[in-house]
Amino acid sequence: MTGRRIRVALVDYGGGNAHSLGKALERAGADVTFTGDWSEALACDALVLPGVGAFGEAARRLAGHTARVRSALENGLPCLGICLGMQVLFESSEEADGEGVGLLAGRVRRMDAAVLPQMGWNDVATTPDPLFEGVDGLVAYYANSFVCEPAD
Repeated sequence: MTGRRIRVALVDYGGGNAHSLGKALERAGADVTFTGDWSEALACDALVLPGVGAFGEAARRLAGHTARVRSALENGLPCLGICLGMQVLFESSEEADGEGVGLLAGRVRRMDAAVLPQMGWNDVATTPDPLFEGVDGLVAYYANSFVCEPAD
């Protein structure tokens, strides 16, 4: 790889898959900063909010920083929210008290399902976006009990 490597902040807010995710990002060529310090995270080139964990703990670690994080994202800081990481981009969750980043208007709610958590391989619906060019039949393994519900 030539040129400067992208600096990716992998945010520590109590999620459980950060180590393996960090290794995957490094293998893809990123310089990974594992941090719970929002100033350090927002100074990087991109932000990754990992999955696995509880909304309440993530919201507690976001407290006092939601406006800064939302502003950085609105101003173009690339961000990948995985599972819980996507949930904290919303305003709130039924799972626990606390405020999310609020980048996405809406709420996270418990899934309507006979058995929770819902676990297994599921088809992933994609949108017409260059990110998904050449990707057919995308499937992913899920273990979840909540769904993100946008206001609109």
